[in-house]
Amino acid sequence: MSEGSAFGLGRSNIHALYRALYLTRAAEERLELLRVQGHVAGDVHRSGGREAGAVGAAYALRRKGDGTGDFLAPTAHAAGALFLFGGELVDFFRQCMARETGPTKGKDANANGFDRQTGFVGAVSSPGTMLEVMAGVTLSFRLRGEERVGVVFCGPGASSTGAWHEGLCFAAAQECPLILVVENSHWAYAKQTRKNTRVTSLTEMAAGYGVGARSVDGTDVLAVFDAVRRAAALARAGGGTQMVELRYLWAEHDSWDGVDPALIAEWEEKDPIQLFRTRLLTNAWASEQELVAIEKDEFERSSLAAERAIAEPGPRGPDAVENVYSDVRVTHPWARADVPDPALA
Repeated sequence: MSEGSAFGLGRSNIHALYRALYLTRAAEERLELLRVQGHVAGDVHRSGGREAGAVGAAYALRRKGDGTGDFLAPTAHAAGALFLFGGELVDFFRQCMARETGPTKGKDANANGFDRQTGFVGAVSSPGTMLEVMAGVTLSFRLRGEERVGVVFCGPGASSTGAWHEGLCFAAAQECPLILVVENSHWAYAKQTRKNTRVTSLTEMAAGYGVGARSVDGTDVLAVFDAVRRAAALARAGGGTQMVELRYLWAEHDSWDGVDPALIAEWEEKDPIQLFRTRLLTNAWASEQELVAIEKDEFERSSLAAERAIAEPGPRGPDAVENVYSDVRVTHPWARADVPDPALA
């Protein structure tokens, strides 16, 4: 293996990256099937071509299980990051099917959990707010003199919110060891980002805040890994907040109006898993037999984990209100505490 062409990663690391990519796809496809079968009541958030972004970024960080590693706050489309940060496969299905045995005991049917030990921070719904949350988390790293960094993901739509700009301004001014990963698909919900901003690359915004920035192909897992690893090294060394833009181009909402047809054809072929698989074989970093074995293993693991979660119960009614808003136990209709507040007497 050519060390330079693989960014210094050995064969086992290269295989681990492919395993994480394939596991993400296998788990999400199984989850979509469960939704069709009626086992998942809410939405299913699939990576949809963004597997390389979550996996590459997570693999570049210091992942530990004792509360001393880096922190990562992905979007809801990042199962690959969850698995690399210690998330159990069966817990992924339990959580999405709102099982009592899941991390949030069935109170939430999405990837919004938080694990202080592994450093995984589930996203809140309001776009842009996680940048503010992670600015606070990483400020604590700097104030304590810890060589830890945090990564926060966001889409291009978040960059049009006040919270996003406030968070980036604060993080930059406080020299927080934070890496902002922007998944630039050129779409913000149901409209193109050119209707929100004049910039074509969100790295153009970084200069206004004094933030270092780099832009890479979001479907190239090795390019994402290298960009986030470099940004993390700068942040650990006191270089402050960094931005990494992951470039995508999708026609998943309305149309390809104004987009070069040649560019459309190029990007429609960019499946990150197939691209990496071809690269592994072309560079002799893996054999066909090795890749097939990985794919079979992760597919079977996903199937078994899903079946296990299906067989487990949903939450019991009396448990639904525990540890949601406070530790005060309440009774139906859940509007009044059964232990009156003395201050209101």
